[in-house]
Amino acid sequence: MTTIPIVRRPVAWEFHYPTTILFSFVTIVTVVGLPTFAYFFGYTWIDWFLFGFLYFTSGLGITVGYHRLVTHRSFSCPNWVKAGLLIAGGWALENSAMVWANDHIRHHAQCDQEEDPYNAKRGFWFSHCGWLLLKGPHRHRKYATRLFKDPVVMWQHRYYVPIVLSGLALPLAVGLLANGWIGGLGCFLLAGVGRLFFVLNGTFCINSMCHLWGSQPHGQGDSSRDNWWVSLLTFGEGYHNYHHAFQSDYRNGPMWYNFDPSKWLIFNLSLFGLASDLRRASVGSEVSQ
Repeated sequence: MTTIPIVRRPVAWEFHYPTTILFSFVTIVTVVGLPTFAYFFGYTWIDWFLFGFLYFTSGLGITVGYHRLVTHRSFSCPNWVKAGLLIAGGWALENSAMVWANDHIRHHAQCDQEEDPYNAKRGFWFSHCGWLLLKGPHRHRKYATRLFKDPVVMWQHRYYVPIVLSGLALPLAVGLLANGWIGGLGCFLLAGVGRLFFVLNGTFCINSMCHLWGSQPHGQGDSSRDNWWVSLLTFGEGYHNYHHAFQSDYRNGPMWYNFDPSKWLIFNLSLFGLASDLRRASVGSEVSQ
């Protein structure tokens, strides 16, 4: 009897055109628009201040709100604090917390496998940003089931677009009030679109660089790696091998000297009664913040 071989069809991937157009716009405006405006007009201290403030705010909204709170439940907080964190995270243009968490939970469950949304085995550019520009066949919402029951998460999901627009309207309005239309344009370019570019690529470095380069002191079960300098860009998220080993720990950098502003923010929120149930792995639990 002749055995008929099973032929596996390649997994279909198609371009996600809206995301591709949006990210191309952000990239072109940053690479071309920012230096062109700087040459002809220059940026004011208000532009740079808002760039830093919104980079800091939206970055921590992702790391503390989207990642450690919603995805891994590494601490608890009042709903109004959660809402504030998710608004800040929405300003980073990384989709709603529900969609973001669904992808990230799937990443941990299927790390380095076909269903891993940003599978580093497919190369640097795919894991860095290419996966966002494609419609993969595994983008179901089964990993977000518990999030459908969270009223704050679902509120942020429904109003995600207005939240994103508010993060762009803020620098535009401040620039207009301070220096007229030219000031509004400059602040919008630098603290709005340019800031989005740098926050996005900082987060992308976790998915790419922290799965390709660095050390693995906490386990070699997957491709995750500790990369301390990525933590400088991402408020502590570069200690990725530790995070994969102890996902629910509110700290990514467990040692006191690890640069992890996200854990410092969570710890300080707890001092004021604005965060509770901080989860720590037994390994390194004696290490202070």
